Formats: sequence, structure tokens, C-alpha cells
Amino acid sequence: MDPVKALQVRFPKGIGDVEERSASRVYVGVDAGMIRDIADFMFNNLGSRLIIMTALETRAGMEILYHFSFAQLGKIVTLRAVVPMPEPRIDSITPLIDGAEYIEREIRDLFGVEFTGHPNPTRFLLGDDWPEGVYPYRKEHRGKYPYRTEEETAAMRDQILHKGTK
Repeated sequence: MDPVKALQVRFPKGIGDVEERSASRVYVGVDAGMIRDIADFMFNNLGSRLIIMTALETRAGMEILYHFSFAQLGKIVTLRAVVPMPEPRIDSITPLIDGAEYIEREIRDLFGVEFTGHPNPTRFLLGDDWPEGVYPYRKEHRGKYPYRTEEETAAMRDQILHKGTK
């Protein structure tokens, strides 16, 4: 069965736009509030494998991408969930898929996404002395979330660059 059609049948209100980029690559918009159920269905019912998760900050919010492989079909289905800024939160899929643990912790460190229900939400990449609330992969949109003036941004970058040398 086609995994996208199976998702649409199982979650008629949780599945949005479908973008087929090639015969082997499909992106599916999903309701972020349903990500745990949808990922569970993909992994446990459809037999997919979680390859990786990625994040991307957009003007719409933080986009979390869940890349699942269907090896028998030669297809990758990417679930695209967008969570609002400035404090992006989404349910953790680690309780369902052990392989998501380190990826979620990495995204938390770099983008500041809180994965609700994660069994070990401690830092993974950043040192213990890294400033709280500073996420190295976040963009700063002037007048958007969180607002910082050019001077504040420059001072923060300077503080990070010269940490421990002053």
C-alpha cells in the first residue's frame, strides 16, 4: 500500500499538503499536535525506518522534518510539522522510536525545540557552560522572535566568541 494514502486514510484531519518531489521522495504536511500518533503509525504499522530528523526555522515557525524510509518501496516519506515560535514545542517520538533520542537532543541544543515527554532532555552537543536561551542554528528576524537589536546581537556573538578569554 502507498504510505501517503495510508496516512491520509488513517489521519484524515492530521494530514495536509503532499508534495511529491520525485518518484522516491515525498513531503507530507502533518498536524504537529498529532506527530506522535502519526510517527507511531509510520514506524509500527507501515514498517518504515526513521532515517533522521532535521529542523529549519522559517517565518511560519520551526519546521521539524521526520525522514522515514520505506526500503521495500525505494521511497522516503518526510513528515513536515511546523511549531510556533518563539518557544517551539512538539511531542517527543523517542518513547516510540529509540533512535530519535539523540536527534531530538541535538535539535534541542541547536534550535531550542522542546520535545515534550523526552526521557532525557539534557544537553547533547553544547557544553554545560553554554549560555541558556542561545541556540546557534536559530535565525534572528528583526522584530520577530525573540527580538534583539543589532547591538544586543553583536554583544551576544562577542560573548560567545570570547567566552572564557575575558
